[in-house]
Amino acid sequence: MSKKDTIHFIMTGGTIDSYYEATKDTAVVNKESVIPNYIKSLKLYEKLEFTEVCLKDSRELRKRDLQMILNAVKNSKSKKIIITHGTYTMPDTARYLKANLRTHDQVIILTGSMIPLVGFAPSDAPFNLGYTIATIQHLAPGIFVAMNGRLFLPEEVLKVLYSGRFSSIFNKH
Repeated sequence: MSKKDTIHFIMTGGTIDSYYEATKDTAVVNKESVIPNYIKSLKLYEKLEFTEVCLKDSRELRKRDLQMILNAVKNSKSKKIIITHGTYTMPDTARYLKANLRTHDQVIILTGSMIPLVGFAPSDAPFNLGYTIATIQHLAPGIFVAMNGRLFLPEEVLKVLYSGRFSSIFNKH
């Protein structure tokens, strides 16, 4: 299996990689990502690679963090990249990558969740990760956001806070 067949997970934090902190009455991003252990437990056929870029609430991502995400994508030898990301600024990061990547020979999907992967049931995280892994196998190169069982392009996607879902500005979904 070649490097291009590898699914490269780039972790950046967000709710998907968080836990509930009762003393703060909110979700707090883990100090170490739980994504690799979860994905490895699925016993996928594909070769896997994991890169932890940062672990932050996406509202706290700065230009330097976006540049590190961009560099991780640029330096990846894989043709299939899944970026786990906080939902608040996921559309912004997708647009940033689209505007700043010079080559377009990779399938890049950003995904996350509204409920943490570990410690909560039900959580949308396992579904979103599974949907993303299945979908990445069949896409032509490009940048996408996968949430709520839908695939969105960077230029159309937005988070709808009142419904807790993602949607298209073109009302296609």
